[in-house]
Amino acid sequence: MQTINKPSEASKTPTQRFFDVIDFGSKTLGLDVPQIVKIETLRAMPEGSFGRAWAEFLDDNHLDPLTNGPRRKQLHDGVHVLTGYGSDLVGEAQVQAFMIGAKWEPANAAVLLTILRGARRHGVTIAWETLIEAYQRGRRALFEPDRWPAEKLWDLPLSCVRTCMNL
Repeated sequence: MQTINKPSEASKTPTQRFFDVIDFGSKTLGLDVPQIVKIETLRAMPEGSFGRAWAEFLDDNHLDPLTNGPRRKQLHDGVHVLTGYGSDLVGEAQVQAFMIGAKWEPANAAVLLTILRGARRHGVTIAWETLIEAYQRGRRALFEPDRWPAEKLWDLPLSCVRTCMNL
């Protein structure tokens, strides 16, 4: 029998603890979906495509795809790629503001507040103007966070996907 060493609760990052809460809630509510994002599939997409850009975003930021939980969680990194927002605290805050603009969900507001609190604790300044701009961009976007067909867009040029979504 193989022993799997899971990180202790104390050694988990705030992000991992947050994802643990999402995963517990989604399992409890029956919202889990099968794995959507497979890095090999994304890497096999044409150069300049949305899918390839997603793979490059993950690789450049030393991230693994989110492979479990609800659809919205698994596609989170794709929102970074669509919007061009980074994976740092400012970029994460921008993604949440964008998502709030696209479709109000209390969870996004809670995540945004948590990010702002963490940024303050780490001495990172996030300008309100940046968040307002991201929110307004979400309002203008033709983007439905719960139903956007990411898998059907992977092979299309990223610029085309952004144009179609009014980004």
